[in-house]
Amino acid sequence: MNDYLAQLSYYLPELLKSLVETGEMLLYSVFSALLIGLPLGTFLYLVRRKKNISSKVMMTLLNRLVDVIRSFPFLLLVIALIPLTRAVLGTAFGTRAAAFPLGFVAAALYARLVEQVLLDVPEEVTDLANALGADRRQLVIQFLYVEARAGLVLTLTSVVVSMVSYSTVMGVVGGGGIGDFAMRYGYQRYEYGLMYTAIFIMIIVVSVIQIGGSRLAKYLDKKH
Repeated sequence: MNDYLAQLSYYLPELLKSLVETGEMLLYSVFSALLIGLPLGTFLYLVRRKKNISSKVMMTLLNRLVDVIRSFPFLLLVIALIPLTRAVLGTAFGTRAAAFPLGFVAAALYARLVEQVLLDVPEEVTDLANALGADRRQLVIQFLYVEARAGLVLTLTSVVVSMVSYSTVMGVVGGGGIGDFAMRYGYQRYEYGLMYTAIFIMIIVVSVIQIGGSRLAKYLDKKH
């Protein structure tokens, strides 16, 4: 026990640094989900409702793009995006570079989930919006998002939890994070106490995110 506490004390600065790195990657993922995934999922929903040929072509292309990103093996996606990451950020190494492919996946996952949540909105809501003369922006913001807000929060929570899992492999591009700490200082150095500590912290982080998201969704649902 004393050896474990001594190791934990020695590696505590690295552990705290890894937590900050994981938090930074998750923050970028949430921003990508909200700024890209939410509008994209909404657009997929709106295009699906149209019946003309051009809309069907657009929907097919966007659906294929989202599906490719979602189904692509994540580690291979990280490697495949290295040239684009370097072109955009000037580097393909570090926490920000690791957050770049995470943002792609977060946006694609959330876009698909947003589309599904909006498709579950009762048709009466859109009929009411049309009867009141709402334009497309008003339909989306004042009717669809309000009706689906609990589901949108729950699905965003699921995406963030998934990003915690994805972030554990970002050591391949020097992204760091709690998963990389568990591998480098725990598994590779046979310090299994440190590895299990990192795993326990990850479980706590995921639990906090899940409980927080569920409670917020429940609150919003009651306020409906």
